[in-house]
Amino acid sequence: MKRRGGIQIQYNSPVVLSFALLSLGVLLLDRFTGGRSTQALFSVYRSSLRDLGTYPRFVLHVLGHRSYAHYIGNMMMILVVGPPLEERYGGRALFWAIFVTALVSGLVHWLFFPGTALMGASGIVFMMIVMSSLAGMREGCIPLTLILVLVLYIGGEVVNGVTLSDNVSQLTHIIGGLCGAFLGLGMRR
Repeated sequence: MKRRGGIQIQYNSPVVLSFALLSLGVLLLDRFTGGRSTQALFSVYRSSLRDLGTYPRFVLHVLGHRSYAHYIGNMMMILVVGPPLEERYGGRALFWAIFVTALVSGLVHWLFFPGTALMGASGIVFMMIVMSSLAGMREGCIPLTLILVLVLYIGGEVVNGVTLSDNVSQLTHIIGGLCGAFLGLGMRR
């Protein structure tokens, strides 16, 4: 139903907007609980498989952020790149792409980095960047934008992973980019 003369606000990208709002809620809850909620549910770290909190953390870590600046850095990219992906592939497909990327990065972190905790949506950002580069792909052609994204972003993360002492977040970015490539190609079929 259209209104005459008025402007309506549209919840135009439900998966992306819900993700951003849930992440903001988690950040506010973190401040309210003094970080206990984030440690309990919204960061992934090596914990016993007998701990029932281990399983949701494999996925929910993408909603946790250490600060408002960390949150804004990730959400700005998600809010720019995500809506066109949701429009192209549909909300359900984008939700599952986010879920799979979160699960893969959570499991890899849990397995290979026992002494650190991981939180944040940067893997989701990289997944969306690579998927958006694939969106304009035609049969038999590889978009130059995809090659540049892979070289600049993923290549940069490989270099940072080798040269910097914090290789945890770089691995998450690489995993996100690889998930974006595989999921983007899979969704095109």
